[in-house]
Amino acid sequence: MKTLLVIGIGAGNPDYITLQAVKALNRVDVFFIMDKGQDKDKLIDLRRELCERHINDPHYRFVEARSPERERGEVDYKTSVDELNLAKQRTFERLINEELADDQCGGFLVWGDPALYDSTIRILQAILASGTCTFEFEVIPGITSVQALAAQHKVPLNQIGRSVEITTGRRLAAGQVSDADSLVVMLDAQDAYQHVADQQTQIYWGAYLGTPDEILISGKLGEVAQQIERVRKAARQANGWIMDTYLLRKP
Repeated sequence: MKTLLVIGIGAGNPDYITLQAVKALNRVDVFFIMDKGQDKDKLIDLRRELCERHINDPHYRFVEARSPERERGEVDYKTSVDELNLAKQRTFERLINEELADDQCGGFLVWGDPALYDSTIRILQAILASGTCTFEFEVIPGITSVQALAAQHKVPLNQIGRSVEITTGRRLAAGQVSDADSLVVMLDAQDAYQHVADQQTQIYWGAYLGTPDEILISGKLGEVAQQIERVRKAARQANGWIMDTYLLRKP
């Protein structure tokens, strides 16, 4: 029986990886890497560094495949995501069938935690449901950018006895109303914090968390929103991509 491990590797700092994840790395024969283009080569390099640092017996190998891209522009978002995941499912099926022997263990290295805004688990479940591959899989949790953000800013995510909500920049920009006192926003491609009406709202913003490129800004929205927009734009231009997360706290 083939075995797959979906391993959460943290937000970018090699030291964020858990002892459970280290043990899982040492079980893997084949690591499947989804190549997202030259601009994101650093992400692949970090994966390789993790393996070199933590694997005792270098018997493993890497298999890279071009990652399908989501259609953008004037398209239905949910439909485009469904089509993207279907394309990834076909790629995963091919890799599992062609690159992994029946008695081997394959590994997917997932940024942050596999359960938070990542589709690897859903895709593997869809493959099993389709019957095109037979395998067992395990999920190893990791440290998310949400946890790293709070740690780097030295703040708790919640206020005492109050709720925390995690959402996306797309939903915030669309006018999402939340009763939560603390709102964590991920996957923001549109500077959605600018849509928050109360300029006294506190923001704790971080980009490239846990990496040498890490950037942190905090303050009241009315005082730092333009700075975040400016810094964010410059960082994207310099690196070709950006991964950022922020916490909004009602005054």
